[in-house]
Amino acid sequence: MARHYREPATQRKNTGKKVGLIIGIVLFAVGLVCIGIAVWTQFFIKPDIDPPPYQAVDATVMQTETEAPAEPGSAEKARQYIAGMTTREKICQLFIATPEAITGADSVSMAGDQTKAAIEQYPVGGVIYFSDNLIDAEQVKTMIANTQSYSKTPLFIGVDEEGGTVARCAEKLGTTVFSDMYTYREQGAQTARDNARAIASDIRGFGFNLDFAPVADVWTNPENTVIAERAYSDDYNEAASLVSSAVAGFHEGGVLCSLKHFPGHGDTLEDSHNGLASVSKTADELKSGELLPFKAGIDAGADMVMIGHLTVPALDDKPATLSKVIVPSLLRGNLAYNGVTVTDSMMMGAITENYHFDEIVQGIFDADIDLILCPDNLDAYISAIEQKLSDGSITEEQLDTKLMRILTLKYNRGIM
Repeated sequence: MARHYREPATQRKNTGKKVGLIIGIVLFAVGLVCIGIAVWTQFFIKPDIDPPPYQAVDATVMQTETEAPAEPGSAEKARQYIAGMTTREKICQLFIATPEAITGADSVSMAGDQTKAAIEQYPVGGVIYFSDNLIDAEQVKTMIANTQSYSKTPLFIGVDEEGGTVARCAEKLGTTVFSDMYTYREQGAQTARDNARAIASDIRGFGFNLDFAPVADVWTNPENTVIAERAYSDDYNEAASLVSSAVAGFHEGGVLCSLKHFPGHGDTLEDSHNGLASVSKTADELKSGELLPFKAGIDAGADMVMIGHLTVPALDDKPATLSKVIVPSLLRGNLAYNGVTVTDSMMMGAITENYHFDEIVQGIFDADIDLILCPDNLDAYISAIEQKLSDGSITEEQLDTKLMRILTLKYNRGIM
């Protein structure tokens, strides 16, 4: 019969102690490893989060997206504000008009009782000033401050200050004078950024909060005289780099900016100031060329995109400002832009000589454009929109969509 070995009690006791000690050491080591991983994760591994598109230097003028995100803060404020607006107030917010269009005066260089009464009657979204409105620095500051104070809803105060050929303030008010960026484009992106910052800082000092710049057109047609050296370059990729840098500079200088003239005015023969201008490109050609600077500017955080009165026969026989295809397909679709759009001046021959108010208003709503710049007859535009709302040709929902974009931008950039 086999005999079974049994450990003595003392030996069994010592073995248990050894096992317990080993388990304790293992658990202690595991704990140290966990603590080490936690410390490493906390202090040495950065989360994969994209930074905001841009940050403004002066938060009192333009709040950064970190400080005032579009959702939910600004959008919710806009939604609440819209809920308290009358239909006429909503309609008027769609316009950035000249002071002459609002007051009915021939030439405006001051803002007093007549301007106050006009703003109450036509509570527009913004005012644009041209050279004839500008006399000297103090006059402009007072005129803008008074106009802004008369408006229940804070205004976009705009000007065309591209630097170079188109520079209202440099021409009349003695601000920094620049040549067209095209003439020294080889100086690169930093120069484009520095110049835009200087332009913005100068005009902001008078009370402007919106510059209709930079030009995102590419001067690829030497016979084009309307854009010419106003363009940043004749090369698509170089233009994209310079335009995106300029957007950053305008923001650093404290003003909103608008890319222009979508889908690209640099390869046209005609001048849309005088009549219809045509872009002889297919959608694919535009995407690989003209649209590159617009995409770069949008990615850099441009606040608006100005739509040119440009026809693209390959897509539509109507100009982009009235087309159901061009902005919805190329800008909203291909470039995924859901920000504010603005027409080029509605006093230009491409529109006034070819379309009636009813067609224009319907076209702007069909084209999904938000702001109407420089209406030649403000009363007629307002009446046409009211009539189309009444007969159902356009809807309150379409109107509110435009208002949401416009007022969210105003809130998000500290204008409201």
